[in-house]
Amino acid sequence: MKYKKHLLITLLSTTFLVCNLLNAAEDTNLTKGKEWIILPYAFSSDSTGFAGGISLIKVGLFQPQTTFLATVFSGLPQDIITNGEKEEASFSGGFISFSNFKLPYTDRVFFSFMGLKSYFPKTNYYIDGSHTSDKDDAFITSGDSNFFTTTFTYTLPVGEGLEHAGRFYKLQNGFCVGRDGCGNGIPFITGRTSIGLKTFFQTDNTDNTEMWQDSIWWKNGTSVPTWNTNGLRFFLTHENTDFDLNPSRGYHFQLQYSKDFGIGDSLQSWDFLEFKYNQYFNLDTFSFTQQNVLALSMWTGYSFSWNNNKEISPGFDAHRPPMWEGARLGGVNRMRGYDQNRFSDKAAFYAAAEYRTIIDYNPLKKNSFIPFNVDWFQVVLFAEAGRVHDQYSLDLLSDMKYDAGISLRAMVDELPIRLDVAHGEEGTYMWLMVQQPFDF
Repeated sequence: MKYKKHLLITLLSTTFLVCNLLNAAEDTNLTKGKEWIILPYAFSSDSTGFAGGISLIKVGLFQPQTTFLATVFSGLPQDIITNGEKEEASFSGGFISFSNFKLPYTDRVFFSFMGLKSYFPKTNYYIDGSHTSDKDDAFITSGDSNFFTTTFTYTLPVGEGLEHAGRFYKLQNGFCVGRDGCGNGIPFITGRTSIGLKTFFQTDNTDNTEMWQDSIWWKNGTSVPTWNTNGLRFFLTHENTDFDLNPSRGYHFQLQYSKDFGIGDSLQSWDFLEFKYNQYFNLDTFSFTQQNVLALSMWTGYSFSWNNNKEISPGFDAHRPPMWEGARLGGVNRMRGYDQNRFSDKAAFYAAAEYRTIIDYNPLKKNSFIPFNVDWFQVVLFAEAGRVHDQYSLDLLSDMKYDAGISLRAMVDELPIRLDVAHGEEGTYMWLMVQQPFDF
């Protein structure tokens, strides 16, 4: 199963999102959030091996709408190769987050932060992720991966945000109720609009310093085994659906600009502008379905700073975003029939269509043998197309990569969980994830 390290964040944030939903759903028993929750978990992936951990969760810390999560994790030893020598290494680290804290003396400004410190026995880096690159040209290494982010969000006093700066939904059997008139309204007149600022810092390094230097990595005659990046993101988000976690109608779009200014210990400066638009159509149901939805998504982005004519080392263009940032395709959310962050370049275009049907059959509904609620099952057929390119032009729409797949999803304790299987020209990949793919 091709998890990669972005899925680690998903697994860790699952409990975080569950607690958010405990607070977001009006008909949820909020007394659950009055106590500290201790939750163990286990998982396995290519990057981590078999691993497990324990989380400490508190809903309503300092304020009713906040969520606190701290977790530590560790994995079984794996065989790795470091600078040509066989060794053993174990996945390990910790994660912390605190979200939706309303700043004092404000009614519409919310603050969140999260951080990760981790060691991965195996990580794939596609340094040359161009459209014509070879999937076998991956740099595989063990090493640390650490990040820290903060987010300041301001809900504009327009539309739904005029009376409700926060997000409140009433759920019944996994469906949102009381929002018949919501979705598909006039932008900024209806729906919820927010603007925000994010700070980000991430550092990735490798144990294979000799291999790293001998391949393409050096700068001014000095090896650079660590990639540090830090900067700011500015975003505008407009959400105009009936239920943001599983929309049946409406639309959602976001414009975001990310900038690493090249200060501090940043490897180099870079920027990236991206735009996402999702549209949802509620279709007629069949005798054996509860809901049928056609979901469409489009995402595109461009790095103005990426310099194709200048290199900081052979094969590595100047002022490009890291492989996990910028115009990238492949993995758990976009182009699921390819490896995580398989393609990256100066520009990208992506489009997808999903046919989502919630079926009547649910053998786990109100099952006393499982410790959680499963409100419904959803079967999804999907197809995706995308391309990266060294310039933003109509060539982005030619010779595109394609994949198609099927997904089984479930509403588990008011949180969508999905298992996607997708096939592309480089193979078949399976992804386990929380939330619908267009939410990211």
